[in-house]
Amino acid sequence: MKSLEQRLHKVVDARAVSWEPRGGGYSTAERYSVLLDDGRRVFVKAADAEHLAAWLRREHEVYAHLAGSFIPQLVGFDDDGARPLLVLEDLSHGDWHPVWTSARVETVRAALSELADAAPPPSTAPVRETFAQLFGRWREVEEDPMPFLSLGLRSQEWLAARLPTIISAADAAPVDGTALLHLDVRSDNLCVVDGRAKLVDWNWTSLGNPDVDVAAWLPSLAVEGGPQPWEVLAGAGELAAWIAGVWAAVAGLPPPVTAPTVREVQRTQLAVALDWIDRELF
Repeated sequence: MKSLEQRLHKVVDARAVSWEPRGGGYSTAERYSVLLDDGRRVFVKAADAEHLAAWLRREHEVYAHLAGSFIPQLVGFDDDGARPLLVLEDLSHGDWHPVWTSARVETVRAALSELADAAPPPSTAPVRETFAQLFGRWREVEEDPMPFLSLGLRSQEWLAARLPTIISAADAAPVDGTALLHLDVRSDNLCVVDGRAKLVDWNWTSLGNPDVDVAAWLPSLAVEGGPQPWEVLAGAGELAAWIAGVWAAVAGLPPPVTAPTVREVQRTQLAVALDWIDRELF
């Protein structure tokens, strides 16, 4: 912790009084709410795993160039080449409880609408280019269906009968566009402050159809007691197929070391997305 303390002091020109670990996300990145000796409180995020460090560097680029009611303010950044340190406005005072009233759902949608119209930070590319690995996932299931079937969400007969239609729908999903996307919208990545939703974890930022952010959020919204996806985004069966494929190909695999709890989360969201597919496509 001494090294982080020294580096934080350099960034904020104040000394840390207390470090409070913060949860959130599914990676092993370090997260703290830190009280400083000048009375300020800041949020500190650090990581040394190579891909997590790269994500933090991307987040810094986004925070340095993007502003709006939907994003916390950047306080500072320090990169020693191995363990980047990102310092942000602390949102501990925000409402992080996922109580999904219709008003709260609309608050998040308003934030996503504002985001979609924002000027993109440098190096922001189309989602199809930046995250090519998110496409064609149902074809991976077609090649090796056992991880998907091991989840127990659908039968082998269901998969055989419906997979061709699902693949066609996912391939035709309207993901392309010029709107700025967060692409990782879920309750642990957002809170409400003064009636406005603020989003955190910006390493997936890309360009596409603004409906993609909404569609990707809806399965987790339903899992947490909110409306069903088809009640919020009707007629979006192709997007449902694409989103479901993102999880269908990996939820049955062993979890990555840097995200040990992510598979169960993917499974629960996939279950909702499959119901969405059944309703919209069949």
